Amino acid sequence: MKLLEGKTALITGAARGIGKAIALKFASEGANIAFTDLAIEENEKEFEKELAGFGIKSIGYASNAANFEEAHETVKKIMTDFNRIDILVNNAGITRDGLLLRMSESQWDSVIQVNLKSAFNFIHAVTPFMMKQKGGSIINMSSVVGVSGNAGQVNYSASKAGMIGLTKSVAKELGSRSIRANAIAPGFIITEMTAALSDKVREEWEKQIPLRRGGTPEDVANASLFLASDLSSYVTGQVLSVCGGMGG
Repeated sequence: MKLLEGKTALITGAARGIGKAIALKFASEGANIAFTDLAIEENEKEFEKELAGFGIKSIGYASNAANFEEAHETVKKIMTDFNRIDILVNNAGITRDGLLLRMSESQWDSVIQVNLKSAFNFIHAVTPFMMKQKGGSIINMSSVVGVSGNAGQVNYSASKAGMIGLTKSVAKELGSRSIRANAIAPGFIITEMTAALSDKVREEWEKQIPLRRGGTPEDVANASLFLASDLSSYVTGQVLSVCGGMGG
């Protein structure tokens, strides 16, 4: 019996990086996959086919996660197509880094909207259905900088800290309905975004990590699988750091 057999997972921002790794991991464990991106193009259609290769149902949905109405409409479509949502992974996110005094209002607003408001939007949309199902697992993708802060990332750090507060509050509100909410705080994860950094910058990062290496999207996907499955049935309101020890 696979860990997520018969369950349906909704993953935002799943077309690449960590979100893609989570979708592949969940599909390999038997979950049907609904994923979102701003647009569903040829690459996303190919990803649908790749996921379906695990013998599960997979559909990609074009949706601006930061838009409240679009999030609700997307969830309604998913419920029509899959009849249930057991797992929500709020993974959609962007960076618009810059020092505080040089940061524009639009840099601040866009990161808060995409990273934090999107999580609220989708939690708000799926909660009535999870309540009817009398169960569900919500996983919010935070970051170690949401715990410790980081110079040059006041907007990103604030959005990821907000995810933690959101997670803990949702866990308290929905626990009596058997709906769990947890956050994952990745550290330095090797993705397309971090691959663009210079060797010198990567080396400086790795010096701060007790395990002396960057993490992989699969490392985060494995942690997500634990929180999505019944292995964590008594775990809620927690922040699981996947950071090689750099978070302290």
